Amino acid sequence: MVGSQAAGEAGVSDQEAIRRVLAGEADAFRTLVERYQGRIHRLALRVLRDEEAAKDATQDAFVKAYGALSKFQGRSSFYTWLYRLAMNQCLDVRRRDKSAGQVEWTEGGAVERETAEPAVPEVDGVSFGPAASVMRKQLRSRISEAIAALPDGARETLVLREVDGLSYAEIAEALSIPKGTVMSRLHYARQKLRDLLEEAGLGAGGEEMA
Repeated sequence: MVGSQAAGEAGVSDQEAIRRVLAGEADAFRTLVERYQGRIHRLALRVLRDEEAAKDATQDAFVKAYGALSKFQGRSSFYTWLYRLAMNQCLDVRRRDKSAGQVEWTEGGAVERETAEPAVPEVDGVSFGPAASVMRKQLRSRISEAIAALPDGARETLVLREVDGLSYAEIAEALSIPKGTVMSRLHYARQKLRDLLEEAGLGAGGEEMA
């Protein structure tokens, strides 16, 4: 499924594509695959940090979505529902393989690893100005280590918010947790990052503190 070059039916809504699939038009599912496979593959790549594993997880997620489509009740968007399936698939793979890597970060949030070299992130609205290349690399490394050390729930919630820009309600739906839990996990994760910067002796402007 990953890498298909077909154009798909851009004018067909998710709801219409789903209706057609459930009515027996199996080919209509291709519209959903072509619409979302890129985003799901990037999610899998961020979580698993391995191209082949990401391709397999993406395909398995769509296979599961197709088989469970009759259970989709439309209380959330199709993408949120699919995202949840894909995330669970990736977490299952990661539990079997403890060699998963770290998330890379850039100004304003995290990025996929195929982008340019990341810079220092913005944490809780505090941006970091220009700094020496070595210091920035060291800081990125420290932040990546801190993110990797976060509990799974906090790390996953942070990625959903900062990488994919999901709302609190969408994250709650994707992870099957209360909205309040989403907020507390994000607060915890962001505070840990801020603590890391202080431990590294860095001020809010990215300058070393005296």
